This record gives sequence, C-alpha cells and structure tokens, in this order.
Amino acid sequence: MPEAVHREAVYLWYYFDIQLRQIFWYWVLGMLLGSAVSVFIKEDIHNTLRALGGTAAGLLGIFAASALGIASPLCMYGTIPIAASFSRSGIQDDWLAAFMMSSILLNPQLIIYSAALGLPALAVRMLSCFLCGIFAGLLVRIFYRTRPFFDFTGFDEPKSRDTAPHLLPCFLKNLGRNVKATGLYFLFGILLSALFQRYVPEELMSALFGGNEAFGLLMAATIGVPLYACGGGTIPLLQAWLLDGMSMGSAAAFMITGPATKIANLGAVKIVLGMKRFLLYLAFVMVFSLLCGLAVNGLTGMMG
Repeated sequence: MPEAVHREAVYLWYYFDIQLRQIFWYWVLGMLLGSAVSVFIKEDIHNTLRALGGTAAGLLGIFAASALGIASPLCMYGTIPIAASFSRSGIQDDWLAAFMMSSILLNPQLIIYSAALGLPALAVRMLSCFLCGIFAGLLVRIFYRTRPFFDFTGFDEPKSRDTAPHLLPCFLKNLGRNVKATGLYFLFGILLSALFQRYVPEELMSALFGGNEAFGLLMAATIGVPLYACGGGTIPLLQAWLLDGMSMGSAAAFMITGPATKIANLGAVKIVLGMKRFLLYLAFVMVFSLLCGLAVNGLTGMMG
C-alpha cells in the first residue's frame, strides 16, 4: 500500500474510532429501549389513544396524540395500519395527524440516539417534534373539520410480530430485527462523519450552517432530504457538524426534514393522503422546519 494511502487510512480510522466510541453505547441503549417498548408497552400506548377517543378531550387530544406518537416505536409503514384502526374506532383526523406526524419524526429509540448530541440538542429535537405534531393536528382541525383528510381504504389491523408464550424470546427477536435494520446505517453514518471530519474544512461547515442566516437553515433542511436514510445513521453526522459550527437551528431543521422526507416515509404518507394533500404535507414540513430553525437560533442567540 502506498504511504500516502496508508496515511489517509490511518487518519480515517482515527476519526471513525473516536466517533464509534462516543456513540456506540447510545446505539445499544437505543435498540434495547426500542425493543422493550415494542414488546412490553406498545399496545398500552396505542390503547391509551383509543381510550381518549371516547372522551371529550377536544384540542387537548391533539397534544396527547402528538406525545403518544413520539412514544410509539413503530415506523411509518407500521403506524399507518394502526392509524387506520384508530380511524375506524372513531379517532378524529386531527388527532391522527398529530400522532402520525410526531411518529414519523421521533420514537423512543431515536431519543436515546439523540442523547449523544448533548442535552440541548436532545431537548430541541423532542420539543420541535412534539410541536410539529401539534401544529399538523391544528391545521387539519382548522381546514378539514368537515371533510376527511386521510384515506385508509385497504388498510387492515396490523398483525404483531411480537407475540409468543414468553416475552423474553419476543424481546430477543425484536432486538435482532433492530440490529439488522439499523446496524449498517449506523456504521455508514460513522464512516460519513469520519470523511466529513477529515476532508471538509471546519470553516466551510460554519459558513454554510452557522449563524442565524435563513440560507444556512434552508441548506440544512434541504440536505436532510437525500442524506436521511436511518435516524441512528445521521447522529454521527450531526455530532460532527455541531462540533464544526453548525447552529442548533440548522440541526433542528435537519432533524425535522430528514425523517419527514425519508423515501420510505414519503411513500407511506402519499398512500393515505393523495397527491394534493401530499404536496401540502411537504410544504408544511419545509415551512415548519425553517420557522423552527429560526426560533431555535433566536432563542440560543438571546441565551448566549
């Protein structure tokens, strides 16, 4: 191996190893928590929303639905059949919009992953995702009060894969699926982070994503679209970018547009919305992410 190539490989391994050491245990804890929620309390979370449907919670139901969406461990393709069953049991569309929006953006496993970014970034992510669900629900309540927003035709109640006489085998099987689904993305995210740290100057990252400029927020929101394949895989990138000068508002914009425009999620959302409402969904995601980023940068500027 030529000396120059060997030297670059050593540098890349250095950055890769540092990032892996910093994040690995967050990834492990996130998978353990995600599998535990799926096996032990997922049905309780969903039954809580069904129970709320029999009350006169009104606007408060939107807040509760957004919180329960974050607590739900399902991916979007798992959330839609559940939402269809909620709809058939009488849950109104504004509550469903809040539940589905926040469920797209965050789950218990991703909360643990995001703790690797530090408490301020974790707080921003949780609050912004919660508010995004609430605003989605409010908009549906205002503009679609007298007409349906979702079309769940053809969706049946999902069959749980976490059923067995004993819960421990269920948990281990779920954990195995979790490792298989996220492991490669996690390692690829660390590799991308190492490449960024080695070859992208810190000054460039700070110029693109730092400060309070709307351009930096728009850039962060835009790159979330092609780069977001798995929540855990983006944590190493965000960690490196924040260290290199990315503003917290730009990180918030990325953390909203990334999961909301993930290809798998877009395909699932389009099925139940149709083209017109799907385009409204995309516009809402971009506008909310930019406004959220501006608000976060403004608050951090005042606090700093």
